[in-house]
Amino acid sequence: MTSTPPHPGRSRQDAIYRAGVFGRVPAVPTNFSELERAARQRMSKRAWAYVAGGAGAGTGIINNRAALDRWAIVPRMLRDTSDRDLTVELFGRRLPAPVLVAPVGAADLVRNGADVEIGAAAAAVGVPYIFSNQGSAPMEDTAAEMDNVARQAGREHAPRWFQLYWSTNDAVVTSLIRRAEALDCDALAVTLDTTQLGWRPNDLNIGSLPFAQAIGIAQYYSDTAFAQSVRERIAEARRSGRRPDMQLTLGGLRTLISLARRMPGSFLHNLVSPVPRASVETFLETYSRPSLNWDNIAELRKRTRLPILLKGILHPDDARRAVDLGVDGIVVSNHGGRQVDSVIGAADALVDIVAAVGDQTSIVFDSGIRSGADIFKALALGAHAVTVGRPHIYGLALAGRRGVTEVLQNLIAEFDLTLGLSGLRSIAELSTAALRPIPQV
Repeated sequence: MTSTPPHPGRSRQDAIYRAGVFGRVPAVPTNFSELERAARQRMSKRAWAYVAGGAGAGTGIINNRAALDRWAIVPRMLRDTSDRDLTVELFGRRLPAPVLVAPVGAADLVRNGADVEIGAAAAAVGVPYIFSNQGSAPMEDTAAEMDNVARQAGREHAPRWFQLYWSTNDAVVTSLIRRAEALDCDALAVTLDTTQLGWRPNDLNIGSLPFAQAIGIAQYYSDTAFAQSVRERIAEARRSGRRPDMQLTLGGLRTLISLARRMPGSFLHNLVSPVPRASVETFLETYSRPSLNWDNIAELRKRTRLPILLKGILHPDDARRAVDLGVDGIVVSNHGGRQVDSVIGAADALVDIVAAVGDQTSIVFDSGIRSGADIFKALALGAHAVTVGRPHIYGLALAGRRGVTEVLQNLIAEFDLTLGLSGLRSIAELSTAALRPIPQV
């Protein structure tokens, strides 16, 4: 049983128009440009810099938009589209729509309790939320609320995946995977493109790294293996007589307060405890692994029973090698243009990767989805599903859980109407025959 109506496009339109009779308007704008504008007005400078910013000059974000805009939809007429099927099966689970909710690290910058609220909204719509290392709540807390929402909708389980950022601490990597397995995640997506942090001027220019203030590291400080490494760090510091570098500045005081508030335990205890600072320092030293390579991926198969996807594949040769290794799927992504400036647009990469391995593995498209038409194009180009990133965070900024829910409902509704108005009844009918390349001047 899913929570999306048989005709989500018409149902969503009807709900909005009927509410409008009584002077009520949607919690979030129904088009991306207005959604983004409204969210920027609501978000803090630090939150906007982190969420909206890209690498370097931001050309990767521009390239993502241009790559999708290179294609035009060509509708066909006089076809019966009164019944439409948006469902898709991924890794043994039938989903009501080909949409997954991507994680955005440090989303607590936007709203406290962000991960729980986002996960609950995804569960209300019936689509998966992807947990991440960089979450603002332990994955167990998010999963519990997701399942609570699912049960209220008559479903026993809310679908979810886990996205792994491969730490230099292998014990933490194994622990995170075991936690994801225990929560019945449907798949494990390994982040390949963030083995080190990209050059992000929006954050750099204001000296803002959320993780340094314990924002977005709840997955770590709730992890037993990570906690052990923190204890070892503190013990070693005591043996060596090292003292933490404390600078009595207003910014330093704010950071100390942030750590005390966000870490488990009482605020007053955390103010004087070495654990919060040691946790942040341990995270910053170990969270990324620049040495990550194909041998690690081959070895991962022995460490988990979950289906494995590789996220960040942009070159067809890498896609072929992934398939040769026996991974279960590929996420075509440039991390939303946040890691490499002037990176290839994700939809351009999708075309090449589908040509190389499209009939051999599951392909998820990430980076640049802003509308139902974008979903249509990505699936027509060969993706089996898409992820949504910045739009749902903007919904969170405007209206919390309800805002995320409405953003997802709007995207699925627009996709449903675009499919029907193009003369198609199901995802299975989507192909490049529904598109035409727009001549480049």
